[in-house]
Amino acid sequence: MNLMKKILTAAVASAMIAGTAQAAISNNEVRIGYLADMSGTYRDLAGPNGLTALQMAIEDFGGQVHGAPIRVLSADDRNSADVASSTVRQWVERDNVDMVAGMVASSVTLAAVRILEQNDKLGIVSGSAASSITNEHCSPNHIHYVYDTYPLAHGTAQAVVQEGGDSWFILTADYAFGHALEADVEKVVLENGGRVIQKVRHPFPTSDFSSFILQAQSSGASVVALANAGSDTTNAITTAGEFGLTQSGQTLAALLLFLTDVHALGVEAAQGIQLTTGWYWDMNDETRAWSDRFMEKTGVRPTMVHAGIYSSTLHYLSAIEATGTDDTQTVRRHMMDTPINDMFAQNGIIREDGRMIHDMYLAQVKTPAESQNEWDLYNIVRTIPAEEAYRPLSESQCRLVNN
Repeated sequence: MNLMKKILTAAVASAMIAGTAQAAISNNEVRIGYLADMSGTYRDLAGPNGLTALQMAIEDFGGQVHGAPIRVLSADDRNSADVASSTVRQWVERDNVDMVAGMVASSVTLAAVRILEQNDKLGIVSGSAASSITNEHCSPNHIHYVYDTYPLAHGTAQAVVQEGGDSWFILTADYAFGHALEADVEKVVLENGGRVIQKVRHPFPTSDFSSFILQAQSSGASVVALANAGSDTTNAITTAGEFGLTQSGQTLAALLLFLTDVHALGVEAAQGIQLTTGWYWDMNDETRAWSDRFMEKTGVRPTMVHAGIYSSTLHYLSAIEATGTDDTQTVRRHMMDTPINDMFAQNGIIREDGRMIHDMYLAQVKTPAESQNEWDLYNIVRTIPAEEAYRPLSESQCRLVNN
Protein backbone atom coordinates (compact mmCIF):
# COMPACT_ATOMS: atom_id res chain seq x y z
CA MET A 1 0.00 0.00 0.00
CA ASN A 2 2.79 2.41 0.83
CA LEU A 3 4.36 1.82 -2.58
CA MET A 4 1.00 2.31 -4.29
CA LYS A 5 0.43 5.54 -2.35
CA LYS A 6 3.84 6.83 -3.42
CA ILE A 7 3.11 6.02 -7.06
CA LEU A 8 -0.29 7.72 -6.90
CA THR A 9 1.16 10.74 -5.10
CA ALA A 10 3.92 11.09 -7.71
CA ALA A 11 1.38 10.77 -10.52
CA VAL A 12 -0.86 13.45 -9.01
CA ALA A 13 2.14 15.76 -8.47
CA SER A 14 3.29 15.29 -12.07
CA ALA A 15 -0.19 16.02 -13.34
CA MET A 16 -0.38 19.16 -11.22
CA ILE A 17 3.01 20.38 -12.51
CA ALA A 18 2.01 19.69 -16.10
CA GLY A 19 -1.33 21.42 -15.57
CA THR A 20 0.35 24.47 -14.03
CA ALA A 21 2.86 24.68 -16.89
CA GLN A 22 0.14 24.46 -19.53
CA ALA A 23 -1.95 27.03 -17.66
CA ALA A 24 1.04 29.38 -17.92
CA ILE A 25 0.88 29.13 -21.71
CA SER A 26 -1.54 31.87 -22.74
CA ASN A 27 -4.61 30.55 -24.57
CA ASN A 28 -3.10 27.05 -24.14
CA GLU A 29 -1.32 27.66 -27.46
CA VAL A 30 2.00 29.20 -28.48
CA ARG A 31 1.32 31.57 -31.36
CA ILE A 32 4.05 32.81 -33.68
CA GLY A 33 3.61 35.36 -36.46
CA TYR A 34 6.01 35.31 -39.40
CA LEU A 35 6.30 38.72 -41.08
CA ALA A 36 8.45 39.18 -44.18
CA ASP A 37 8.63 40.41 -47.75
CA MET A 38 7.08 37.42 -49.50
CA SER A 39 6.96 38.78 -53.04
CA GLY A 40 9.27 41.76 -53.54
CA THR A 41 12.88 42.89 -53.36
CA TYR A 42 13.79 40.79 -50.32
CA ARG A 43 11.80 37.66 -51.17
CA ASP A 44 14.77 35.36 -51.78
CA LEU A 45 16.84 36.19 -48.71
CA ALA A 46 13.97 35.43 -46.30
CA GLY A 47 10.46 35.26 -47.82
CA PRO A 48 8.51 31.99 -48.10
CA ASN A 49 11.63 29.92 -47.43
CA GLY A 50 12.08 31.70 -44.11
CA LEU A 51 8.63 30.44 -43.18
CA THR A 52 9.81 26.94 -44.12
CA ALA A 53 12.84 27.33 -41.81
CA LEU A 54 10.55 28.41 -38.97
CA GLN A 55 8.27 25.43 -39.54
CA MET A 56 11.29 23.10 -39.59
CA ALA A 57 12.23 24.38 -36.13
CA ILE A 58 8.72 23.74 -34.84
CA GLU A 59 8.70 20.23 -36.33
CA ASP A 60 12.12 19.47 -34.83
CA PHE A 61 10.85 20.70 -31.45
CA GLY A 62 7.92 18.31 -31.61
CA GLY A 63 5.12 20.68 -32.59
CA GLN A 64 4.13 21.54 -29.02
CA VAL A 65 5.41 22.94 -25.73
CA HIS A 66 4.17 21.46 -22.45
CA GLY A 67 1.28 19.94 -24.35
CA ALA A 68 0.32 23.29 -25.89
CA PRO A 69 0.31 23.25 -29.71
CA ILE A 70 2.37 25.77 -31.67
CA ARG A 71 0.40 27.79 -34.22
CA VAL A 72 1.93 29.92 -37.00
CA LEU A 73 0.40 32.91 -38.76
CA SER A 74 2.20 34.57 -41.69
CA ALA A 75 1.87 37.73 -43.74
CA ASP A 76 3.53 39.63 -46.58
CA ASP A 77 4.60 43.03 -45.26
CA ARG A 78 5.17 44.33 -48.82
CA ASN A 79 8.12 46.31 -47.40
CA SER A 80 5.62 48.77 -45.95
CA ALA A 81 5.82 50.13 -42.43
CA ASP A 82 2.07 50.83 -42.50
CA VAL A 83 1.27 47.25 -43.52
CA ALA A 84 3.62 45.95 -40.81
CA SER A 85 1.99 48.11 -38.12
CA SER A 86 -1.55 47.08 -38.97
CA THR A 87 -0.61 43.39 -39.32
CA VAL A 88 1.27 43.16 -36.04
CA ARG A 89 -1.39 45.14 -34.19
CA GLN A 90 -4.05 42.72 -35.42
CA TRP A 91 -1.89 39.73 -34.50
CA VAL A 92 -1.21 40.80 -30.92
CA GLU A 93 -4.53 42.47 -30.12
CA ARG A 94 -6.97 40.11 -31.88
CA ASP A 95 -5.08 36.87 -32.54
CA ASN A 96 -3.05 36.80 -29.31
CA VAL A 97 0.26 36.19 -31.08
CA ASP A 98 3.10 35.74 -28.58
CA MET A 99 6.13 36.28 -30.82
CA VAL A 100 6.74 37.82 -34.24
CA ALA A 101 9.62 36.41 -36.32
CA GLY A 102 11.25 37.30 -39.63
CA MET A 103 11.16 41.05 -40.30
CA VAL A 104 13.47 42.16 -43.10
CA ALA A 105 13.14 45.80 -44.21
CA SER A 106 14.37 47.92 -41.31
CA SER A 107 11.48 50.37 -41.66
CA VAL A 108 9.11 47.43 -41.27
CA THR A 109 10.98 46.21 -38.21
CA LEU A 110 11.02 49.58 -36.47
CA ALA A 111 7.25 49.91 -37.03
CA ALA A 112 6.59 46.37 -35.81
CA VAL A 113 8.68 46.52 -32.64
CA ARG A 114 6.88 49.67 -31.49
CA ILE A 115 3.60 47.74 -31.52
CA LEU A 116 5.21 44.78 -29.77
CA GLU A 117 6.54 46.96 -26.96
CA GLN A 118 3.15 48.64 -26.50
CA ASN A 119 1.58 45.20 -26.05
CA ASP A 120 4.49 43.52 -24.21
CA LYS A 121 4.97 40.84 -26.86
CA LEU A 122 8.27 39.57 -28.26
CA GLY A 123 9.92 40.14 -31.63
CA ILE A 124 12.92 38.19 -32.96
CA VAL A 125 14.43 40.08 -35.88
CA SER A 126 16.39 37.89 -38.29
CA GLY A 127 16.30 39.72 -41.61
CA SER A 128 16.86 43.41 -40.87
CA ALA A 129 20.28 45.02 -40.99
CA ALA A 130 20.12 48.45 -39.34
CA SER A 131 22.32 48.48 -36.25
CA SER A 132 20.00 51.10 -34.75
CA ILE A 133 17.48 48.31 -34.03
CA THR A 134 19.42 47.43 -30.87
CA ASN A 135 21.10 50.79 -30.47
CA GLU A 136 18.92 53.92 -30.30
CA HIS A 137 15.79 51.88 -31.13
CA CYS A 138 16.35 49.05 -28.63
CA SER A 139 13.48 47.85 -26.45
CA PRO A 140 12.84 45.16 -23.83
CA ASN A 141 10.58 43.45 -26.35
CA HIS A 142 12.81 42.48 -29.24
CA ILE A 143 16.00 40.60 -30.08
CA HIS A 144 18.15 41.18 -33.17
CA TYR A 145 19.59 37.86 -34.21
CA VAL A 146 21.59 37.29 -37.41
CA TYR A 147 23.65 40.35 -38.38
CA ASP A 148 23.55 44.14 -38.63
CA THR A 149 25.30 47.00 -40.40
CA TYR A 150 28.07 47.32 -37.79
CA PRO A 151 29.81 43.99 -38.56
CA LEU A 152 29.07 44.40 -42.26
CA ALA A 153 31.04 47.65 -42.21
CA HIS A 154 33.81 46.38 -39.97
CA GLY A 155 34.18 43.20 -41.97
CA THR A 156 33.99 44.22 -45.61
CA ALA A 157 34.87 47.91 -45.50
CA GLN A 158 37.83 47.50 -43.18
CA ALA A 159 39.24 44.67 -45.30
CA VAL A 160 38.89 46.67 -48.53
CA VAL A 161 40.54 49.79 -47.06
CA GLN A 162 43.42 47.73 -45.68
CA GLU A 163 43.93 46.27 -49.16
CA GLY A 164 44.41 49.75 -50.59
CA GLY A 165 40.89 51.00 -51.28
CA ASP A 166 41.44 54.49 -49.91
CA SER A 167 38.79 56.57 -51.73
CA TRP A 168 35.11 55.65 -51.66
CA PHE A 169 31.88 56.32 -53.54
CA ILE A 170 28.89 55.01 -51.54
CA LEU A 171 25.62 54.21 -53.30
CA THR A 172 22.88 53.90 -50.71
CA ALA A 173 19.29 52.64 -50.58
CA ASP A 174 17.31 55.64 -49.35
CA TYR A 175 15.71 54.32 -46.15
CA ALA A 176 16.67 53.35 -42.58
CA PHE A 177 18.81 50.32 -43.42
CA GLY A 178 20.78 52.07 -46.16
CA HIS A 179 21.35 55.15 -44.03
CA ALA A 180 22.63 53.03 -41.11
CA LEU A 181 24.98 51.02 -43.34
CA GLU A 182 26.27 54.17 -45.03
CA ALA A 183 27.03 55.78 -41.64
CA ASP A 184 28.77 52.69 -40.28
CA VAL A 185 30.83 52.24 -43.44
CA GLU A 186 31.89 55.89 -43.61
CA LYS A 187 33.04 55.70 -39.98
CA VAL A 188 35.15 52.59 -40.67
CA VAL A 189 36.66 54.08 -43.84
CA LEU A 190 37.70 57.27 -42.05
CA GLU A 191 39.05 55.40 -39.01
CA ASN A 192 41.24 53.30 -41.29
CA GLY A 193 42.71 56.28 -43.15
CA GLY A 194 40.43 56.30 -46.19
CA ARG A 195 38.12 59.05 -47.43
CA VAL A 196 34.60 59.20 -48.82
CA ILE A 197 34.53 61.25 -52.03
CA GLN A 198 30.80 61.08 -52.67
CA LYS A 199 27.58 59.60 -51.26
CA VAL A 200 24.54 59.13 -53.49
CA ARG A 201 21.16 57.71 -52.49
CA HIS A 202 18.85 55.79 -54.77
CA PRO A 203 15.09 55.15 -54.42
CA PHE A 204 14.05 51.92 -52.70
CA PRO A 205 13.50 49.74 -54.63
CA THR A 206 14.70 50.63 -58.12
CA SER A 207 15.58 48.70 -61.25
CA ASP A 208 17.54 51.31 -63.25
CA PHE A 209 21.04 51.94 -61.89
CA SER A 210 22.55 53.38 -65.07
CA SER A 211 22.81 56.99 -63.91
CA PHE A 212 24.15 55.96 -60.49
CA ILE A 213 26.89 53.76 -61.94
CA LEU A 214 27.88 56.55 -64.34
CA GLN A 215 28.21 58.90 -61.35
CA ALA A 216 30.34 56.31 -59.58
CA GLN A 217 32.66 55.97 -62.60
CA SER A 218 33.06 59.71 -62.99
CA SER A 219 33.76 60.20 -59.26
CA GLY A 220 37.26 58.76 -59.61
CA ALA A 221 36.81 56.77 -56.38
CA SER A 222 38.89 53.63 -56.11
CA VAL A 223 36.00 51.80 -54.39
CA VAL A 224 32.32 51.83 -55.31
CA ALA A 225 30.38 50.55 -52.29
CA LEU A 226 26.79 49.33 -52.50
CA ALA A 227 24.85 50.05 -49.30
CA ASN A 228 21.73 48.21 -50.40
CA ALA A 229 20.41 44.64 -50.52
CA GLY A 230 18.37 42.10 -52.44
CA SER A 231 17.48 42.81 -56.04
CA ASP A 232 18.78 46.37 -55.66
CA THR A 233 22.25 44.94 -55.09
CA THR A 234 22.09 42.39 -57.91
CA ASN A 235 20.73 45.00 -60.33
CA ALA A 236 23.52 47.42 -59.38
CA ILE A 237 26.21 44.74 -59.80
CA THR A 238 24.78 43.70 -63.17
CA THR A 239 24.72 47.32 -64.36
CA ALA A 240 28.29 47.87 -63.11
CA GLY A 241 29.36 44.86 -65.15
CA GLU A 242 27.61 46.17 -68.26
CA PHE A 243 29.38 49.52 -67.86
CA GLY A 244 32.77 47.89 -67.27
CA LEU A 245 33.22 49.49 -63.86
CA THR A 246 35.74 46.99 -62.51
CA GLN A 247 37.57 46.76 -65.84
CA SER A 248 38.34 50.45 -65.51
CA GLY A 249 40.22 49.80 -62.27
CA GLN A 250 37.55 50.48 -59.65
CA THR A 251 36.75 47.95 -56.92
CA LEU A 252 33.13 47.01 -56.35
CA ALA A 253 32.27 46.36 -52.68
CA ALA A 254 28.89 44.76 -51.95
CA LEU A 255 28.29 45.58 -48.31
CA LEU A 256 25.32 43.24 -47.93
CA LEU A 257 25.27 40.33 -50.33
CA PHE A 258 23.35 37.13 -49.71
CA LEU A 259 24.01 33.64 -50.98
CA THR A 260 20.89 33.84 -53.14
CA ASP A 261 22.18 37.07 -54.71
CA VAL A 262 25.49 35.46 -55.66
CA HIS A 263 23.66 32.42 -57.01
CA ALA A 264 21.45 34.65 -59.15
CA LEU A 265 24.44 36.60 -60.45
CA GLY A 266 26.60 33.52 -61.05
CA VAL A 267 30.27 33.21 -60.16
CA GLU A 268 31.32 34.58 -63.53
CA ALA A 269 29.80 37.97 -62.66
CA ALA A 270 30.35 37.90 -58.89
CA GLN A 271 33.80 36.28 -58.63
CA GLY A 272 36.23 38.01 -56.29
CA ILE A 273 33.63 40.12 -54.49
CA GLN A 274 34.31 40.26 -50.76
CA LEU A 275 31.43 40.23 -48.33
CA THR A 276 30.64 39.66 -44.68
CA THR A 277 28.21 36.93 -43.65
CA GLY A 278 26.90 35.57 -40.39
CA TRP A 279 26.73 31.97 -41.61
CA TYR A 280 27.46 29.77 -44.63
CA TRP A 281 25.81 26.47 -45.47
CA ASP A 282 29.07 24.64 -46.32
CA MET A 283 31.09 25.41 -43.20
CA ASN A 284 30.96 22.04 -41.43
CA ASP A 285 29.09 18.74 -41.20
CA GLU A 286 26.32 20.20 -39.05
CA THR A 287 25.61 23.16 -41.36
CA ARG A 288 25.69 20.87 -44.39
CA ALA A 289 23.29 18.34 -42.84
CA TRP A 290 20.73 21.00 -41.94
CA SER A 291 21.14 22.67 -45.34
CA ASP A 292 20.50 19.36 -47.10
CA ARG A 293 17.20 19.04 -45.25
CA PHE A 294 16.30 22.63 -46.09
CA MET A 295 17.14 22.13 -49.76
CA GLU A 296 14.97 19.00 -49.92
CA LYS A 297 12.01 21.16 -48.88
CA THR A 298 12.78 24.32 -50.88
CA GLY A 299 15.06 23.41 -53.78
CA VAL A 300 17.65 26.03 -52.76
CA ARG A 301 20.45 26.40 -50.24
CA PRO A 302 19.65 28.55 -47.17
CA THR A 303 20.85 32.08 -46.57
CA MET A 304 22.14 33.20 -43.19
CA VAL A 305 18.65 34.62 -42.53
CA HIS A 306 16.96 31.27 -43.11
CA ALA A 307 19.43 29.61 -40.74
CA GLY A 308 18.94 32.39 -38.16
CA ILE A 309 15.16 32.03 -38.26
CA TYR A 310 15.49 28.30 -37.55
CA SER A 311 17.98 28.82 -34.72
CA SER A 312 16.11 31.69 -33.05
CA THR A 313 12.79 29.84 -33.17
CA LEU A 314 14.33 26.80 -31.46
CA HIS A 315 15.94 29.07 -28.86
CA TYR A 316 12.59 30.74 -28.19
CA LEU A 317 10.69 27.45 -27.86
CA SER A 318 13.41 26.04 -25.61
CA ALA A 319 13.00 29.03 -23.30
CA ILE A 320 9.25 28.40 -23.04
CA GLU A 321 9.95 24.73 -22.34
CA ALA A 322 12.45 25.61 -19.61
CA THR A 323 10.36 28.29 -17.90
CA GLY A 324 6.91 26.76 -18.37
CA THR A 325 5.46 30.02 -19.64
CA ASP A 326 5.22 32.16 -22.76
CA ASP A 327 5.35 35.37 -20.71
CA THR A 328 7.44 37.76 -22.79
CA GLN A 329 9.85 39.04 -20.18
CA THR A 330 10.38 35.64 -18.55
CA VAL A 331 11.14 34.04 -21.91
CA ARG A 332 13.39 36.87 -23.07
CA ARG A 333 15.39 36.74 -19.83
CA HIS A 334 15.91 33.00 -20.17
CA MET A 335 16.99 33.43 -23.80
CA MET A 336 19.54 36.02 -22.65
CA ASP A 337 20.81 33.75 -19.87
CA THR A 338 21.26 30.74 -22.17
CA PRO A 339 24.17 30.53 -24.66
CA ILE A 340 23.31 29.50 -28.21
CA ASN A 341 25.12 26.41 -29.48
CA ASP A 342 23.64 24.91 -32.59
CA MET A 343 24.20 24.66 -36.34
CA PHE A 344 23.97 28.47 -36.60
CA ALA A 345 26.27 29.70 -33.84
CA GLN A 346 28.69 28.51 -31.19
CA ASN A 347 28.67 30.34 -27.87
CA GLY A 348 26.30 32.98 -29.17
CA ILE A 349 24.84 35.24 -26.48
CA ILE A 350 22.03 37.78 -26.32
CA ARG A 351 23.16 41.00 -24.65
CA GLU A 352 21.06 43.37 -22.57
CA ASP A 353 20.51 45.61 -25.61
CA GLY A 354 18.86 42.65 -27.39
CA ARG A 355 21.73 42.09 -29.81
CA MET A 356 22.63 38.42 -30.32
CA ILE A 357 26.37 38.36 -30.88
CA HIS A 358 28.24 35.53 -32.57
CA ASP A 359 31.21 35.08 -34.89
CA MET A 360 30.92 36.64 -38.33
CA TYR A 361 32.90 35.69 -41.45
CA LEU A 362 34.69 37.57 -44.21
CA ALA A 363 34.06 35.64 -47.42
CA GLN A 364 35.11 35.95 -51.03
CA VAL A 365 33.12 34.70 -53.99
CA LYS A 366 34.91 31.85 -55.72
CA THR A 367 36.11 31.92 -59.30
CA PRO A 368 34.40 29.65 -61.86
CA ALA A 369 37.43 27.36 -61.70
CA GLU A 370 37.15 27.01 -57.90
CA SER A 371 33.39 26.44 -57.76
CA GLN A 372 32.45 22.75 -57.83
CA ASN A 373 28.68 23.22 -58.19
CA GLU A 374 26.05 25.94 -58.42
CA TRP A 375 25.93 26.50 -54.63
CA ASP A 376 29.68 26.17 -53.99
CA LEU A 377 30.14 29.93 -53.90
CA TYR A 378 32.27 31.18 -50.98
CA ASN A 379 35.79 30.90 -49.66
CA ILE A 380 35.81 31.87 -45.98
CA VAL A 381 38.75 34.27 -45.73
CA ARG A 382 38.72 34.77 -41.97
CA THR A 383 36.58 34.55 -38.86
CA ILE A 384 35.63 37.82 -37.14
CA PRO A 385 35.20 37.01 -33.42
CA ALA A 386 31.88 38.07 -31.91
CA GLU A 387 33.44 40.57 -29.52
CA GLU A 388 35.14 42.32 -32.45
CA ALA A 389 32.26 42.06 -34.90
CA TYR A 390 29.53 43.94 -33.02
CA ARG A 391 29.25 47.42 -31.58
CA PRO A 392 30.70 47.36 -28.05
CA LEU A 393 28.25 48.15 -25.27
CA SER A 394 30.56 50.97 -24.19
CA GLU A 395 29.45 52.81 -27.36
CA SER A 396 25.78 51.89 -27.04
CA GLN A 397 22.97 54.43 -27.01
CA CYS A 398 20.49 51.78 -25.87
CA ARG A 399 18.43 52.82 -22.84
CA LEU A 400 18.67 49.29 -21.45
CA VAL A 401 22.46 49.47 -21.11
CA ASN A 402 24.24 50.90 -18.11
CA ASN A 403 27.42 52.42 -19.59
